[in-house]
Amino acid sequence: MSKVVRRFRTLPIRSRLALLVAAAVAFAVAAVAVTCWFIVQGKLYDQVDADLQKGAKPQQLGEVQLLLRACPQAPQADNASDLRAHNSVYLQLVETDGKSCVSSNSEGTVETTDADKNVIKNADPEQGTFRNGTDKDGNAVRVLTVPLLVSQGPGSPPVLYPDTALLVAVPLKNTQSTLNDLALILLLVSGVGVLGAGAAGLAVARAGLRPIDKLTEAVEHVARTEDLGIRIPVDEASEDEVARLSHSFNSMTSALANSRELQQQLIADAGHELRTPLTSLRTNIELLTRSEETGRPIPAADRKALLASVKAQMTELAALIGDLQELSRSEGQQGERVQVIALEDTVESALRRARLRGPELTITADLEPWYVRSEPAALERAVVNILDNAVKFSPEGGIIEVRLNEGVLTVRDHGPGIPAEELPHVFDRFWRSPSARALPGSGLGLSIVARTVQQAGGEVTLARAEGGGTVVTVRMPGAPVPPPEVP
Repeated sequence: MSKVVRRFRTLPIRSRLALLVAAAVAFAVAAVAVTCWFIVQGKLYDQVDADLQKGAKPQQLGEVQLLLRACPQAPQADNASDLRAHNSVYLQLVETDGKSCVSSNSEGTVETTDADKNVIKNADPEQGTFRNGTDKDGNAVRVLTVPLLVSQGPGSPPVLYPDTALLVAVPLKNTQSTLNDLALILLLVSGVGVLGAGAAGLAVARAGLRPIDKLTEAVEHVARTEDLGIRIPVDEASEDEVARLSHSFNSMTSALANSRELQQQLIADAGHELRTPLTSLRTNIELLTRSEETGRPIPAADRKALLASVKAQMTELAALIGDLQELSRSEGQQGERVQVIALEDTVESALRRARLRGPELTITADLEPWYVRSEPAALERAVVNILDNAVKFSPEGGIIEVRLNEGVLTVRDHGPGIPAEELPHVFDRFWRSPSARALPGSGLGLSIVARTVQQAGGEVTLARAEGGGTVVTVRMPGAPVPPPEVP
């Protein structure tokens, strides 16, 4: 059985569906056919039994007189009627010891059983026994055995003859022939029905699985060619499982294509950004190396400037690599470190770092309690990036205003601000304003801010402030009090 199940599971889906449909129809047709056959059998036997009961009525049993004359021990009865017209009827008397007297007009002799003897013992004129039996030649017959009632004359009620029963039987050849013909017809019809159901099931499976075939071909095409631009046509009005699967596949390939495009863009942009510091590093290191090889010392001031430039380029490379690692981390890895944190504490920590980087600036803070769900290190890095930009673009002695109220964090500087045409690009990776390209930075800071805030369910915007400068607004979902701990 287990081998059959394993073999069935290895079949294609359409074959399994066709087999299941054919099996279901076969079961239903078989149940109907068997039920029909038994109903017809019962009706035919009821008709035969009704004919036997009519033939066993005392007023119709003149043949009993002939049987009594054939049996010396049996008394004579008057007014016997001739039953020679019943050419296919078995008539015989059965005694208590099992002996039987057969009419000369009987079709043959029926084998007696204990059931016939029990009829004699019960001696109830209202009861008889129907059964299937055989004659001496082995032919099937339907038998009715009743107590023997002998007519005493016109107007006289029949009397029960002791220790003797009347056995009336008819052959079942025609009945069985009819049942056999019916069984053959039902078998043929059932077979045709099962074959038709199997063919219909296969056709339905093919039609229903055609979208699955298209999806399979699309997946195989993607696996073979890595072409993520393929799309499966979907009926927009359809809402079945296949349509949902096709929509999901199209969405998945679109997401993968976008991810690949972003990845390629990130690699290209990273290569472009790395080229400048690496070129500068190589130039400076070559100058230092050539000085050592040729024995021509570089003036101390120039050597100090070269080493400072190398250090600055190394710092810029380290910052760029750190930003790239931050962007490359998957959302699943960040989700493992998400916890409830106090946003005002995170902002305070970022403010301490910002004050160290801009000691000549005045940084004011008005912070109210607010609790959010985020990764602590990532959220602090995002706030530090916002404050770093404010410090970088603030004039000497300028003011930076930081405020946290009901989950809305605003950072306002009084620098030159960002032109309106550049605002749509501020969160793009590696994008830097032309006026800021001379300043240190990788162009990834605001991209990291946008991604971190969005992963925490928040929203970040950047706009020109009234009176000059830039204002960054971060809206974070949360509450003014920490949620209760789950035991």
